[in-house]
Amino acid sequence: MTLALNIFSVLAIVAGAIFFLAGTVGLLRFPDALTRLHALTKADNLGLGLVVLGLLPRVDWPLGALKLVVVWLLVLVAAATVSQLIARVAQRTGPAS
Repeated sequence: MTLALNIFSVLAIVAGAIFFLAGTVGLLRFPDALTRLHALTKADNLGLGLVVLGLLPRVDWPLGALKLVVVWLLVLVAAATVSQLIARVAQRTGPAS
C-alpha cells in the first residue's frame, strides 16, 4: 500500500510541477495581458491542487490535511481576486504587451 501511495504522490506532484511550468510558458509567450493572466491562473490553480493532492497521503494528522486544503482554497480565492483586479486595469488601459 505504501508503494502505491508513494507512486501516487510522486505522479501528482510531478503533474502539478508540469502545470506550473506550462503556466510560466504561457505567461512568457502569450501576446496580451488577458491571455497571459488566463494561462497563468488556470495552470497555477490546477498545479497547486495537484501538489496538495500529492501531499495529502504524506500528512500524519487530519489537521495537517485540513491545513493543506485550507491553504489551497485561500490561494484559489486570492488568485481569483487578484486576476480580476489585473483584468480590470488591463481593460481600462487598453492593449499592452
